[in-house]
Amino acid sequence: MTEIKLPDASGKLASYRLSGSPIAVNKGAKTFNRVAFAAAHIVVDPLKNGDPSASPILDWDRTLAFRHHLLDLGFGIAEAMDTAQRGMGLDWPGAHELIRQSLGSARGRKDAMIYSGCGTEQLAPEAARSLDDVVAAYLTQLHAIQKLGGRIILMASRALARIARSPGDYETVYSRVLKEADHPVILHWLGDMFDPALKGYWGAADFPPALETALNVIAANEKKVDGIKISLLDDQKEIVMRRRLPKAVRMYTGDDFNYPELIAGDAQGFSHALLGIFDPIAPAASLALEKLAAGDRAAFEKILAPTVPLSRLIFRAPTQYYKTGVVFLAWLNGFQDHFIMAGGAQSMRPIAYFTEILRLADQAGLIRDPDLAVRRMRQLLALNGIENA
Repeated sequence: MTEIKLPDASGKLASYRLSGSPIAVNKGAKTFNRVAFAAAHIVVDPLKNGDPSASPILDWDRTLAFRHHLLDLGFGIAEAMDTAQRGMGLDWPGAHELIRQSLGSARGRKDAMIYSGCGTEQLAPEAARSLDDVVAAYLTQLHAIQKLGGRIILMASRALARIARSPGDYETVYSRVLKEADHPVILHWLGDMFDPALKGYWGAADFPPALETALNVIAANEKKVDGIKISLLDDQKEIVMRRRLPKAVRMYTGDDFNYPELIAGDAQGFSHALLGIFDPIAPAASLALEKLAAGDRAAFEKILAPTVPLSRLIFRAPTQYYKTGVVFLAWLNGFQDHFIMAGGAQSMRPIAYFTEILRLADQAGLIRDPDLAVRRMRQLLALNGIENA
């Protein structure tokens, strides 16, 4: 049952036998020496009579169960981020309900660390007329999340990217918003490879001047900033910024291409983690982080090495559709009973993308039940007109 004929990019079929050994992680509390957040995906309910082009109706049982799976593996939850299709299907009311449900579900857990995305998407970028509009949109979400007892990840704003005329506009908006935070927040610098509408964020198209503005924001509001997540898929840019952060401000890598070496660090420091890829590779990442905390960097690197080709495939351009690969693996591994996504995003990658994910996930020890994965891969192939003998 673990052998299947898979097409390559040219459409030719070749037999593939799953041979990886599923990674087993011991139950119980985990000891990490890095703060590690997993940005968790949502599970939609395909049986509810909702409009696929509207904000999705969620399967709350499966959505929340997956968050507990991540918590059990030692991760904090980065809630209502772009992994959950924030700004690409999930609107602010839907995100607010997701945050409410997630916080409520984990309230009885002492190990639950949940930070939630705070943005401005209820304000259409073309509707913004002033910086005041952007600040008001941010504060609507910030106050609503804090009222639920939530901590904040301050996401990049499409409206601010559109209306800002100078780096000073960014400094003004962030200072006004951070003033209202009741706990230190995590800032999120999301690159335009994830969201083209964020091109030129921080008031500059080039990295050096954008970096200066981001650092100025942090310096002016240091007591309100826990850290910054940088998602530019460029390890050298992250290291440059990491070395210039105030001592008390953490760098959270959002680099889904180079995360092992960034988390391991060098003689001058290391990055913590807030990663979308930690959703599908959670068992490997959890075990690797335990090894790193025990001082075994070689084991850390060995465990994560085969996950990097998988991550680079999942996050390949156009990068904003990486969520398709994340949810596909959740389906293969039995965390949900269907491969349906908000906005029909399951259709945003070609069939060879999925077959290669299966191969690489198998080789990384990330297929929990090979028989189930093969049965489901056969279903997807048949749906695309590819019958297996």
